[in-house]
Amino acid sequence: MSKPLQAIRGMNDILPEQTPLWRYFEGTVSSLLDGYGYQQIRMPIVEFTELFKRSIGEVTDIVEKEMYTFEDRNGDSLTLRPEGTAACVRAVLEHGLAGAGQTQKLWYIGPMFRHERPQKGRYRQFHQIGVEVFNINGPDIDAELILLTWRLWGLLGIRDAVKLELNSLGTAAARAVYRDALVAFLSEHAEQLDEDSRRRMHSNPLRVLDSKSADTQALLSNAPKLEDYLDEESRVHFAGLKARLDAAGVPYVINTKLVRGLDYYSKTVFEWVTDQLGSQGTVCAGGRYDGLVEQMGGKATPGVGFAMGIERLVLLLETLGKVPAAIARTVDVYLCAFGEAAELAAVALSEQVRDQVPGLRLQVNAGAGSFKSQFKKADKSGALYALILGEDELAQQVVGCKPLRGQGEQQSIAWSDLADHLATYANQA
Repeated sequence: MSKPLQAIRGMNDILPEQTPLWRYFEGTVSSLLDGYGYQQIRMPIVEFTELFKRSIGEVTDIVEKEMYTFEDRNGDSLTLRPEGTAACVRAVLEHGLAGAGQTQKLWYIGPMFRHERPQKGRYRQFHQIGVEVFNINGPDIDAELILLTWRLWGLLGIRDAVKLELNSLGTAAARAVYRDALVAFLSEHAEQLDEDSRRRMHSNPLRVLDSKSADTQALLSNAPKLEDYLDEESRVHFAGLKARLDAAGVPYVINTKLVRGLDYYSKTVFEWVTDQLGSQGTVCAGGRYDGLVEQMGGKATPGVGFAMGIERLVLLLETLGKVPAAIARTVDVYLCAFGEAAELAAVALSEQVRDQVPGLRLQVNAGAGSFKSQFKKADKSGALYALILGEDELAQQVVGCKPLRGQGEQQSIAWSDLADHLATYANQA
């Protein structure tokens, strides 16, 4: 017998016992975004490779080492999307969604792909919810995105476990001046840098600021500081953002070494981080990318956005014990029928109840079995109540209703009253 096939390393099945928490999280986020006036957009998971080279930057880790790239039968180089912003900008440009200064507030959800070393909270196929806003220039929208996420953490009950880090990268022109000063400093101390930083020193020097090497970080304490090179426009913008967060009571820390791993960011960058998940501490990150649309062939268009990793936030909810008890239950009421006549009546009765009590999660026993075995299935389903329909109940046109959780006596409910009775249980659920 041949060995059963398995999933690709780092690409995981999300099993039935896990999906209720995913659906709870995704539903909470989508409802929140609806409330802020954001509209959903759905992009394909495969794009031309050139899209990511032009937007992310050819000397980034993502493009150099992590993308899933292949040649199709037409000879085109295609890539499974490693992130969502570039694909969203491509869609906005292709369909003229932000032309003539038109404001767009968009969000998306779906899988992303990067060939990294799989570890807890970091996978080769991972899922993100992303938000992108076009044609709003000032710090108000930067603040709105952060306030939106702050509200989400409150809804999920995890505010105490996350911390907001902020920085400003300045405009591209100001950053170019700083880049030259940083490269000059790093070149003088090249022998003291870790191998990865020496490799990045000329191609992507700002990422050296994010080095995980303790020796490199010690050296960087004497390096030129990005904040000393910020242009006036960026200073005013950053001050405006901080003032709005202060007014709203959102705590934050300034991290001058926060640069993000993508080339397209400018001015505001931010990350929400946690110390509850080991080394995989970033759960949401983003910032401004005012030059990206023009870089990709469009007219100069302000842009700002963020992305949050669903796997990490689901893991954080589980780690903190913030999983609502109700979402672990997939069934409210379980109907046990005994005998062929009762089974036929159960089909009609259950459909009638579903018509009259929308949202009630009612499961009917799908196969024959003894009273004991059916009740075991009812209990295992997690249902709050079991309904009993046997020969006696059929003759009297009633069902037995037995609580499976907590105290309470079994009752007999007339078929004509069943919908009203179950509507009460649905509200309890």
